[in-house]
Amino acid sequence: MGPLVARLGRAGRRLRHADRARPWALDTAVVAVVFLLFCLPDLLHGGVVDAGGPRRFRLAFTRLPLAAMLAVQAGLVLPLLWRRRRPATAFGAVAAVFALQWALGAALHADIALFIALHSLALHGRPRQLPLVCVVMAAVLALVAVRVSVVVSVADALFFLLSTTIAALALGLVIRIRRAQLAALRDRAARLETERDQRSRLAAASERARVAREMHDIVGHHLSVVITLADAGACATVAAADAGRGAEALRLIGDTGRQALGELRRVLGVLRDTDAPSAGPELSPQPGIADLDALCRGVRAAGLDVVYRSAGRVESLDKAAQLTVYRIVQEAMTNTLKHAGAGARVDLAIDVEDTRVGIRVRDTGDAAGEDRRPDGHGLSGMRERAALYGGHVSAGPAPGGGWTVAATLHLTPREGAP
Repeated sequence: MGPLVARLGRAGRRLRHADRARPWALDTAVVAVVFLLFCLPDLLHGGVVDAGGPRRFRLAFTRLPLAAMLAVQAGLVLPLLWRRRRPATAFGAVAAVFALQWALGAALHADIALFIALHSLALHGRPRQLPLVCVVMAAVLALVAVRVSVVVSVADALFFLLSTTIAALALGLVIRIRRAQLAALRDRAARLETERDQRSRLAAASERARVAREMHDIVGHHLSVVITLADAGACATVAAADAGRGAEALRLIGDTGRQALGELRRVLGVLRDTDAPSAGPELSPQPGIADLDALCRGVRAAGLDVVYRSAGRVESLDKAAQLTVYRIVQEAMTNTLKHAGAGARVDLAIDVEDTRVGIRVRDTGDAAGEDRRPDGHGLSGMRERAALYGGHVSAGPAPGGGWTVAATLHLTPREGAP
């Protein structure tokens, strides 16, 4: 049963494709089949009256001449050529010829065309036309029932004719509803596929933005430290008065470079395609609150005086929140290295209160420089990180001189937090 259903399904799909390519071919085929099965026998045997029916049946109906029979058959069958393009017009033409034929007292096998036209109207026509069509069908079928009352009772004739009418209507409506359901399912599948592609593109864009933030923070901070240390080492070497400080600066440059290289490898490893889950990039350990001490030591080695204090249970923050705090502090320190100048003092404070985390980085450097503006890429990255936790970041000159960066995070992160 399964292979037969599959073959029938494939045959149906091929027929639908062929019909979409040449719709006139199927309409012509329907007319040809109706002519061969229902019209040709009447032409050969003289109609239903002379086709071997009971004597009462032969006496009750009129035998049409060949030319008249051919004309009536043409009026019944040829409108089926446009039964799908103009179903109401085709049905009206067939019904008119049908009523004229039965008014003349003739019976033909080609009357099946009326039910085919009714089926096509239910399938392709406008639903609001169906009540009027039912009234027309009732009128012409009542005429038929009266004409055949000499053979069968009117009630029996109406029962048979109305049953056939309801079957044609029901078949057309069922196919129509099924096609509408399939079209709705195809439309929904197309919309779901579009939404899936959009979600994939949004996820890719979000991941690119996240990697860009990580790259900016890692490269910007460590290169700022390396440049500051290199300048200090160069000055010490030129002066030839502090060889120990020059060697220390070069050692810190090496340590900072190795740390930056390790973090870059972890971030860029996310972009590699891997076949096995075990071969995926090593994303841990990511920096957290505990790494702020090392960050402060590196900034101190670059020539700034850093004072770090924390309040609350900072160690209770989850890894994602700790990484966000670390990156915000790192970017603020990077800006301080770039713009505050040697010998500046930096006060770093982190406060954790219930579901709120406060971050404050204040330096005593020059706040009037052209590059110290609150709309740079680094500050934009900090604001993006804070926004993932429903927080905000502000930056600007501090009262009494210097520059302040303040951030607030909430410990219930939004979707997409790192």
